[in-house]
Amino acid sequence: MPLTIVSSDRFADHLMPPGHPERVARAHVMQAVTAKWSARGVPVLAPRPATRDELLRVHAPAYLDLVAGTAGRAVRLDPDTFTSPDTAEVAALAAGASIVAVDAVLNGAGRAAQEQIGTNFKSCDPAVAEGEIHPDLLSAVVPVRPPGHHAEAARAMGFCIYNNVAIAAAHALARGLTRVAIVDYDVHHGNGTQWTFYGDRRVLFVSTHQFPFYPGTGSAGEAGRAGAEGFTVNVPIEAGATVGDYTHVFDRVIVPVLQAFEPELLLVSAGFDAHMNDPLAGMRVSVEGYDGLARQLRDVASAARCPAVFVTEGGYHLKVLGACLDGLVRVLLDDRSSASAVAPDAGPVPVSSGSLDAGPLTPDDLPLAEYATVEPTHRGPAAVDLVRAIQTRYWPGL
Repeated sequence: MPLTIVSSDRFADHLMPPGHPERVARAHVMQAVTAKWSARGVPVLAPRPATRDELLRVHAPAYLDLVAGTAGRAVRLDPDTFTSPDTAEVAALAAGASIVAVDAVLNGAGRAAQEQIGTNFKSCDPAVAEGEIHPDLLSAVVPVRPPGHHAEAARAMGFCIYNNVAIAAAHALARGLTRVAIVDYDVHHGNGTQWTFYGDRRVLFVSTHQFPFYPGTGSAGEAGRAGAEGFTVNVPIEAGATVGDYTHVFDRVIVPVLQAFEPELLLVSAGFDAHMNDPLAGMRVSVEGYDGLARQLRDVASAARCPAVFVTEGGYHLKVLGACLDGLVRVLLDDRSSASAVAPDAGPVPVSSGSLDAGPLTPDDLPLAEYATVEPTHRGPAAVDLVRAIQTRYWPGL
């Protein structure tokens, strides 16, 4: 599956208070992984800021004014979410990166179709028109911060300023698509994404998440408003779930629903905080397990001839973030040459050396240790049973 990365070093300019888990070092990890794959020939596109009109597809005018008014200042928007002097610009760039990725994969798919059927094709993207994007480009990875899936129409929340994935989906709809699927495998429920499309049959939102947990939404009974029932599929999973539980849920709920929906575009909120070492949650997924989830989604998209865009969300252990992001790129490239070069003990993950000058060791300084948790527990089957009780009336194939 041909791949591009949409990335910028500007994502390091969004600053957080000392000790905040959504720290600048996450951007350094993203830059390191991007640089590695760029050196191996993966094309890297620069993002552009989302325009006000593009942001207004998801966010309220007064909220955009509020965020714009934080320029040059450090402001606390909610108990977890802060701005720094450059945050307004960087958040718009993160949203714009998801738009650039959508345009890249859709224009690439359109050109590939044109070549197959021999018709004329004119791209609306100048970069494509100038031949800067591979004509068969069908997938993209968008490593950005701040993350987005908690941001609601008029509210910053959970480290999120603008809802990057929702803005990408709204852009795809504006381009004329009628079936956009969003899969969110961050450990936290993507409340902002859900509410954006809760009454819209054109967007299928599917989420796996630890439950009960922050932000408190995402019960299986939240299935969509009247007229769009079934187009929100929540899979709440009890803390302690393993790779086997997630695979069970994907096999029996997520893949069948995606296949029945037949998306024209697949967007993924790729949060890596369900990893067993993440400091903010209580799941037991491994790096290899995350690779497996990405592989399942890649295969669904490939079978449906559906472009796929993976946009980062959470993931607060630096070595885990690097290993999972590296693995995601490798999976989308179908690269079996070696294990992830960013994990477990080596690779370009910028963490403290542990010297006296650097202060005490942190978990990010230690070798990445994982423990076998492949076998499913009761948690995966229990989640599937719960979802089936709600969703079988809408998706008979479950």
